[in-house]
Amino acid sequence: MKLQSMAKTRGGLRMGSHLDVDIRDGVESILSVDELERICSLVLREEEVERDCYVSVSIVSDEEMHEQNLAWRDVDAPTDVISLECERPDDPDLAPGEPCELGDILLAPAYITRQAATFGTTPADECRLLFVHGLLHLLGYDHLDDDEAEVMEAREDELVAMLATDGDLTGVRVTRHEGDDA
Repeated sequence: MKLQSMAKTRGGLRMGSHLDVDIRDGVESILSVDELERICSLVLREEEVERDCYVSVSIVSDEEMHEQNLAWRDVDAPTDVISLECERPDDPDLAPGEPCELGDILLAPAYITRQAATFGTTPADECRLLFVHGLLHLLGYDHLDDDEAEVMEAREDELVAMLATDGDLTGVRVTRHEGDDA
């Protein structure tokens, strides 16, 4: 099922962020499209992105995530989230006023649900954390070394603290890819 959404200016949400959500057949999304939209708008606003941005979100099975993880990251296992950056909002090759195709985020709800129990979060909170994490990757944040990871994790903490959550997520280590390249 493919759903399109556009954030409008209401309650401080950023106008011009366009979210395209594709929920694969047989897969149930943990978060509603409205909540994904609100989180996306919040992150873009807080990162001071002024250009219209398009973000594609695919809610996929563990099997599809495994295939994509192998194809894109050469990791032969499923994972929680994959971010595939297309353009950056500050790309000098984009004409003034031209929208930015920020990129694609894949979320695997079954994997996320299992992982939430491991980390003591709810599936919804785990998904919120991972969606923020994925958006920050699309905006150029990374965690390939300790310094980058500290910057990314601090920003994740700041953003997650602004979300309505099921529990206290401040200080939760979001960058959980120990020994992983991505």
